[in-house]
Amino acid sequence: MAKGEQAACDVMREVKGAKVVTRQLDLADTKSICQFAENIYNTEKALHYLINNAGVAVCPFARTVDGIEMQFGVNHLGHFFLTFLLLDLLKHSAPSRVINLSSAAHLFGKIHFDDLKGEKDYHHFRAYAQSKLANVLFTRELAKRTEVLGITAYSVDPGFVNTDILRYIRRPLLDVVKNFGFLIRTPAEGAYTTIYCTVTPENQLVTGGYYRNCSRAESSNAGQDDGTALKLWAVSCHLLGIRWR
Repeated sequence: MAKGEQAACDVMREVKGAKVVTRQLDLADTKSICQFAENIYNTEKALHYLINNAGVAVCPFARTVDGIEMQFGVNHLGHFFLTFLLLDLLKHSAPSRVINLSSAAHLFGKIHFDDLKGEKDYHHFRAYAQSKLANVLFTRELAKRTEVLGITAYSVDPGFVNTDILRYIRRPLLDVVKNFGFLIRTPAEGAYTTIYCTVTPENQLVTGGYYRNCSRAESSNAGQDDGTALKLWAVSCHLLGIRWR
């Protein structure tokens, strides 16, 4: 919260007339997500842009408060649940947008429906790639369900960004990062495509699409599998104990 409050102060100091509010949210805890959503409904009259930007990457095996493997639980399920809870406000505020931060790592991803809790065979990068593929599939299915409501959805690859999300990277991946350091983006550069999908006129974007370097891109074949997207939607609802038709 302290870092968030400082960032809010920095923005308001640098941008005349800006109003930035910081709120507590732990995506590894469904109770925290519920409390956050309730807070938003109590304090905000409209929600035009929901940017699901938080995440963890290649971390050691851990579980969320609700017993789900941490990377799948935070990167996918946490955002899935948050979007579900805020959907009424997004509908009320239409036209509105949901932007989900994925990664090029989704290219290596596969949804392991038989081991979503990571109990059988956990590998930190495989779990991360799975969660990022889930972001792409969630976006694809969400777009189909919400376009009629005036809500569009986009998934974004921000590139390899130098933030605290890199804190768990170890060798040999660390060696690759050092050798290709020129590819690493600053946090500001990493935000470009997210901003692009936020401010670009809706008729110039494709809802459900995957974006990289401020333009439409092709996701992996797995990221375009509507059958897997539908199954992931159903399984996610089951894990969260919700009904989202």
